[in-house]
Amino acid sequence: MKLTLVGAGPGDPDLITVKGIRALQQADVVMYDALVHPDLLNYCRPDALTVYVGKRRGAYSCVQEDINPLIVHYAQQYGHVVRLKGGDSFVFGRGYEEIDFARQHGIETAIVPGLSSSYAVPALAGVPLTTRGLSESFWVVTGTTKAGKLSADLHLAAQSSATVVILMGMHKLADIMTTFASCGKTDTPVAIIQNGSLPEQCTVFGRVSTISERVAESGIDNPAIIVIGEVAGLADPERQAEVLALSVGQ
Repeated sequence: MKLTLVGAGPGDPDLITVKGIRALQQADVVMYDALVHPDLLNYCRPDALTVYVGKRRGAYSCVQEDINPLIVHYAQQYGHVVRLKGGDSFVFGRGYEEIDFARQHGIETAIVPGLSSSYAVPALAGVPLTTRGLSESFWVVTGTTKAGKLSADLHLAAQSSATVVILMGMHKLADIMTTFASCGKTDTPVAIIQNGSLPEQCTVFGRVSTISERVAESGIDNPAIIVIGEVAGLADPERQAEVLALSVGQ
C-alpha cells in the first residue's frame, strides 16, 4: 500500500515534473482535483482507476473528510494511489492532512513537489514577485480561512513592503482591497491573473482603488490569483506607456 502526493503544477500539462509523470505511470489509482489538466491522465496505465475528487466553489464538491478515507480505501484495495493535486500539494493543497491520515493507517507515503501557482502564474504573466529596488520578499496568503473569513495574516501582509500573492480570494476581492486601502495602499498596483499558464490566460491590471471596477468590467473570475505590490505594475501596459511617455518627454 502506498500513497504518492503529486503536484500537477499551475495548469499547463507540460509544467508537471518528470518525477510526477513517472508516478502517474506507476499508479494503480489516480485521485485528481478540479484544477488538474485532463491531459495528465493520459500518462496513467490503461488499467489504472481514475477518480475525480475535485473541490470547486459553486460546483460539485467532494469534501476533504470524504477524500481522506477514500485514499485509504483505494490503497488497501488496489495498492499504489497517486493523489494528483493542482500546483503544489503543500501550498494550500491540504496535502499534509492526506499524508498524515494515510500514515495513521499504515500506508507508505511519498511526495512529489509541483510548481506552485503562487509564483509560477505571476512569472508567466510577466510579474516578478521580487526585484531589486521594489520588493525584497513576498507573502502567499489564502483569501479565505476555513471559517470563511479573511485571514488575519492578510492585514499584516498589507502593512509590509513585500509583494502579496493571494490564492482563492476572488469572492473576497472587495474586502481584500478595503484591507489594503486601510493601510494606505490605495495607489498600490494590482494584477489579477485568471487561468494562469493555460492558452486562455487573462490578466487585469489596476490599483487597489480601481481593481474591483476593472474586474467587473472584464468579467474575470476564478480560478485566479491576486498579486498586490509595486512589481504588479511592471507588466501593466498602461504603466509601461506612462513610463515611456515620461522618458520621451525628458
